Amino acid sequence: QVQLVESGGGLVQAGGSLRLSCVVTGRTFSTMAWFRQAPGKEREFVAGIRWNGGSTRYSDSVKGRFTISRDNAKNTVYLQMNSLKPEDTAVYYCAADYSLSIATIPPEYDYWGQGTQVTVSS
Repeated sequence: QVQLVESGGGLVQAGGSLRLSCVVTGRTFSTMAWFRQAPGKEREFVAGIRWNGGSTRYSDSVKGRFTISRDNAKNTVYLQMNSLKPEDTAVYYCAADYSLSIATIPPEYDYWGQGTQVTVSS
């Protein structure tokens, strides 16, 4: 059974940092990604990474502040979030895909975690 379990969310002040983790069990995927969804908004792509080679892709809104990485031995993907802003407040979701390219739209991903809340206060 495939499971994606996120952790690491919480409340942080603007300018602070958080690290999200996503543990994957049951299968190995080619591409992993983080999406986020704020209240009343559509789910949006944040960052993605290929398991093999480690190539990455970021949305313009987080480039230079967030870093996605993976630990193949632990089947875990991380999202290091620095210089957080109130507009980063959202539920963050981990997603997995068999594709060899890092897609940026939700329908391209086959599996999802339950989400973890990130709240950035001003």
